[in-house]
Amino acid sequence: MADILVSKYGELPVVATYIDGKMQRLSLIHDSDRGNVYLCRVENIVKNISSAFVRYNGDNIGYIPLKNILPANVINRAIESGKDIRQGDELILQVETEPQKLKKAKLTSYISISGKYSVVTLGKKGLGVSMKLDDHTRKDLLNVFSDVYRQMASDQSKAFVGGDYGVILRTEVQELISPEVTEQSLMDKVRSDIEFNLKKLSDILNEGRTRTVGSCLLTKGNSLVETHISNARNFLLSKGIEDINMLETSVVYSIKNDIDKLGQNRVWLKSGAFLIIEQLESFNAIDVNTGKAITGKKDIIKKVNEEAALEIMRQVRLRNLTGMILIDFINMKDKNDVEELCCYVQQLCRKEDVHTRFVDITGLGIVELTRNKNDKSLKEILENQNNSVDNKLYE
Repeated sequence: MADILVSKYGELPVVATYIDGKMQRLSLIHDSDRGNVYLCRVENIVKNISSAFVRYNGDNIGYIPLKNILPANVINRAIESGKDIRQGDELILQVETEPQKLKKAKLTSYISISGKYSVVTLGKKGLGVSMKLDDHTRKDLLNVFSDVYRQMASDQSKAFVGGDYGVILRTEVQELISPEVTEQSLMDKVRSDIEFNLKKLSDILNEGRTRTVGSCLLTKGNSLVETHISNARNFLLSKGIEDINMLETSVVYSIKNDIDKLGQNRVWLKSGAFLIIEQLESFNAIDVNTGKAITGKKDIIKKVNEEAALEIMRQVRLRNLTGMILIDFINMKDKNDVEELCCYVQQLCRKEDVHTRFVDITGLGIVELTRNKNDKSLKEILENQNNSVDNKLYE
């Protein structure tokens, strides 16, 4: 059984997901341009970093690498590649990452449109399946939809100025895989979802040619509570949980205490061991310490490391740590134990709703992960909120 709690933390609306009484997912809802699509104008080009700086959504300035500019997104003239871009050109772009401190927002011409069962991305090529599905299911889906994708890609190419598009089948496709659903019904529903996304993408490219610079062509609804509730439901369904309670007030959970704990860098584990989590400018560092864990007990180090791995993934998810994540587990002498731990971490990474990749384990025993940037970290959101409150006090 699981609970989705809709509440507030200070002035921010919150959607928190609990499984067996423990918080597993958290959304602090704040204003965000991430995922929105705008008609932008190139303000200047910086050749030494091979990027164009563009104006979008009023006076906001972001950047896009020249190599990531697709001809299909340039509306005022025809170009062959991003190298042909010049000042004053008008482009249809999607906000990939929001501005952070001194960094400008990053935009992309690889516009992605998400449906219930699929994600369509302009400029990509090929058919993929969510890595959160098992290998057997992924292989079956690729076999079923490969011909469908090739046919649709050929039929739709003209709609995207001759450009390609790629399709990823989402985890939710698993809902359609059952004895009650025929293969034809599965194909029809997923194909319909892909076609809907393709039409939406085509409409955006066509509409952008009739709008003024700065216009928003697609809003992702990041500030809508309903969007975050839907994401929380999908998170639980992906874990096979269908018994879900919706709560608006609770005497069982203290949302403030739970979020306050996420601001601490020390996290205690049931075994008596603890984690130290440090968010640095260029990477995130996590150290596993034995603490009060009983030494000398059989396989204690191995068990503590496995317990730590599970909690680390929970903390990464709740704090929304992204980019490079370095984990210093407790040293183990047995190579088989090290390999088993690495395999376990890889399995946990595959279950995450934000793409998380196991990179390697170094000669010093440091496990390297990378996690896609999907939003600001919890720390950044709270710092921005506090700065906003302070500014109001001095107005």
